[in-house]
Amino acid sequence: MASRFIPLRLSLLRLVSQNGSLSTLQRTISYKSAISLNTIYPNSSLKLTTPAFTPNSDEKFSGFIPLNKVDISYSASSGPGGQNVNKVHTKVDLRFKLDEADWIPTDIREKMLQTHGKKLTKEGYLIVRSDITRSQQLNLADCLRKLRSMIRNSAITENKADPETEERIRQRHLKASRLRVSIKREEAYKRAMRRPPTVVDL
Repeated sequence: MASRFIPLRLSLLRLVSQNGSLSTLQRTISYKSAISLNTIYPNSSLKLTTPAFTPNSDEKFSGFIPLNKVDISYSASSGPGGQNVNKVHTKVDLRFKLDEADWIPTDIREKMLQTHGKKLTKEGYLIVRSDITRSQQLNLADCLRKLRSMIRNSAITENKADPETEERIRQRHLKASRLRVSIKREEAYKRAMRRPPTVVDL
């Protein structure tokens, strides 16, 4: 009796696989998860795009990094992860020529050349890598975070103190060192007084 319904089931499954959904009695049966990407983020896209941005002239660096002016490549990540390491390329390499990066202010770019000059390749590329997660998007975000930190650290200008302030600081350091030496001598004298007399002292 059950063998009679086997061709009917096969035809029904073939119809569902071709159309992706089955309409019965004006009700659509679909095989889409309730937590799928289209359901949670209906307008999302995994494509890398550079949004429209107008930089503020008052800020040296606003944090905006144009993705169309940097080279992003993916490779197999090292470390634990089982078979997923060999299948998915999650390691991210972000590189660009530092001396040609016109989206970085000139003074910050010169400071970065002084600070990170040893990290540059022979062609002048600055490479930022990340493989801390098993996700391309998260590793790319980590690379961008590292690059922003490097640029912002180079944008910090050190405030030099005037000669009077430097002299006051020097005097304080000198006074503190003299006080430290006198305390050490006093403690050494107390330890010597607590020791019992020797034959030489008698």
